[in-house]
Amino acid sequence: MKEGDRYLMSTYARFPLVSKQGKGATVVDVDGNRYLDFVSGIAVDSLGHCDPRLVKAIQKQAAQLLHVSNLYYNLPQIELAKFLVTHSFADKVFFCNSGAEANEAAIKLARKFAKEKRDPSRFEIIAAQGAFHGRTLATVTATGQEKYQKGFDPLLPGFRHVPYGDPEAIEKAVTPQTAAILLEPIQGEGGFGSRRKDISRKSERFATGTAFY
Repeated sequence: MKEGDRYLMSTYARFPLVSKQGKGATVVDVDGNRYLDFVSGIAVDSLGHCDPRLVKAIQKQAAQLLHVSNLYYNLPQIELAKFLVTHSFADKVFFCNSGAEANEAAIKLARKFAKEKRDPSRFEIIAAQGAFHGRTLATVTATGQEKYQKGFDPLLPGFRHVPYGDPEAIEKAVTPQTAAILLEPIQGEGGFGSRRKDISRKSERFATGTAFY
């Protein structure tokens, strides 16, 4: 950990644990201590650590092509895109490297769509307090927590924040300049508020991701 603190930037507040290996939901550190992993790589390791079928699939792909940029086509990407479109509401997909990049792309897409298809004056994004959308400059602005924004001002203009789980507040925040609403279906960092509201069918559209206007 001392070497990690010396050579790694302190972008994240790390826990005093050095993971060595894992199996299923169990992680073992360098001292042999075993932990039940409830974090799962922040939902990345949804199949657990070292699932034999997943390991085999990764090994097979690594022996064929390790990486191909988006400047070219490749069969696994096309096949996965077809599967996702066939089994979802989407017409097309864009594969990103992280959640922050995905949210950044959604923000850009929302603004581009609003300007070209609705009204050039539409650019505002409504987001929720207590949210976390990423660490790029746009997504940290969309993030409704000052502790992540501190030191990066001036932040990008065009973001408004409302209380989470309050459809009425969202509706009141919508203006002729609104391009989209960016919400997490479940807040990972928002915690449990003392004030909870039932979301009616009328407002369910606000809890499904990015709503375009």
